Amino acid sequence: MFTGIIQHVGVIRAVRDTADGARLVIDIGPLSENLKRGDSIAVNGACLTAADYSGDKAEFDVIAETLKCSTLGALRPGAKVNLERALMLGDRLDGHLVQGHVDAVATVRTISRNQPCILELQTSGDLTAMMAPKGSVTINGVSLTLVDISGDRFSVGLIPTTLSDTTLGTLSPGDSVNIEADIIGKHVTGFLKQMLGDGSGGSITMDNLREAGFI
Repeated sequence: MFTGIIQHVGVIRAVRDTADGARLVIDIGPLSENLKRGDSIAVNGACLTAADYSGDKAEFDVIAETLKCSTLGALRPGAKVNLERALMLGDRLDGHLVQGHVDAVATVRTISRNQPCILELQTSGDLTAMMAPKGSVTINGVSLTLVDISGDRFSVGLIPTTLSDTTLGTLSPGDSVNIEADIIGKHVTGFLKQMLGDGSGGSITMDNLREAGFI
């Protein structure tokens, strides 16, 4: 688990093809302190396992599914990435609970550079259905608060600290980013779909609940 509070902006040093995907070599800077093989680090919001390390560099194996379902497959040497080590029990939770499981890739549509800076993105309507205004969302590993949701688009506000201390300050319209919806919203949405039915039949419907006096 993570919190969505970025601890360091790392640099991709090498990308090597493997039989099952790719191996990323990343300069993780101060996050290398006390790092052990098998430790988890969120890289642009995707939870990866340290397979090897030397000095300030760590290596991570990324399977083909992760490369396909996230932006990690587009990373090249020199690219900067948001990094966060896994949460320890008893740590301060300054962001929100983040699993490091990328739900979808979103496209940056517009960026308002006024204060506050507003970032508008477009993604799957199934994903925005799990979001709520003033709720939480993770963009490239950064915990952010939702401003507005409409159809398949949503927006967030970025404070100067976020712009300067993460890679979000370098985004441009058309860029792709990793998105993780809030874990609570995902579970509530899944539970309601199961209860109210998703068109497959056999589930509880609103009419069933109304007839039973629940609503």
